[in-house]
Amino acid sequence: MKRQIILKSRPVGLTVPENFEIREITLPELSNGQVRLTPHTFSVDPYLRGRMNDGPSYIAPFQVGEPIVGGGIARVTESLAEGFKVGEYVSGYMPWQEEIILDSAGLNIVNESIAPLSYYLGVLGMPGLTAYFSLLGIGNLKKGETIVISGAAGAVGIVAGQLAKIAGCRVVGITGGDDKVNYLLNEINLDVAINYKTCRDLSTAVEAACPSGVDVYFDNVGGEISDVVINKINKFARIIICGQISLYNVTSPPAGPRIQGLLLKRSALMQGFLINNYTSKFTEGVQALSLLVKNGELKYTNTTYFGFEKLPEAFLALFEGKNLGKLIVEL
Repeated sequence: MKRQIILKSRPVGLTVPENFEIREITLPELSNGQVRLTPHTFSVDPYLRGRMNDGPSYIAPFQVGEPIVGGGIARVTESLAEGFKVGEYVSGYMPWQEEIILDSAGLNIVNESIAPLSYYLGVLGMPGLTAYFSLLGIGNLKKGETIVISGAAGAVGIVAGQLAKIAGCRVVGITGGDDKVNYLLNEINLDVAINYKTCRDLSTAVEAACPSGVDVYFDNVGGEISDVVINKINKFARIIICGQISLYNVTSPPAGPRIQGLLLKRSALMQGFLINNYTSKFTEGVQALSLLVKNGELKYTNTTYFGFEKLPEAFLALFEGKNLGKLIVEL
């Protein structure tokens, strides 16, 4: 018998352990075109919280009583699919189970000789591609510009900050924790890092960090942090809406500034980014990011939990800001 983790109930506000349940399952024999997988690593991502709600969104909600599904890396242990061999590792969207049967369509073989397997869930996976394509498609970075990144020590923010530095920008990261500030300044060499949890006046800190104003804002968190940064934007600024983690657990949207007038006066662009809009370009993005990793220009880090049963705990930790870089669970 193998185990899986299901959504037992829909969260109201913050997710709690009681929203999950571990149950035993028995899997059938393979059909043609399928592979049997043993998971190696699961990705834990903020967007999963939105899928726990019952309502229309850009991706279908999880169903109560059904397994949580997210990004994962797994080893092929049996194959009836052309092009997939036993012993190879694949990436794709996978249910939280100790053993998995999937159609081969949608799975990608990953090369451990290029980078550690976990990188295919981070810098060479959805977070890295999100940073790459959002900066390319919306950010339109120019050398010498100032970019502010909220959630700068998270899975996407770390990549976005380094790509902006490579593009010749002044990069200001906003994060929560002195250890994260240290990483941003001393490991990936951002120009300024602000700990919003200990900063007495965030508005003054952002203004001091951005003496020429803000040309690009990479928004991973929303809420009051974004209110402050957007108020500092320059004419023709670009605002990338990548995530709104500060709002994912609220039961009703909080009132905030009405920014349309500011966007109008500054001739600024605000655009939402969804990685699913770029699926046809994934190969291009992975190749570009792989080259930067290989050349040592792009660093990455993970916060790792160990053990299948740790998946719910790791998910809760994500919303407590306990992760530096990509949060993963290794089996």
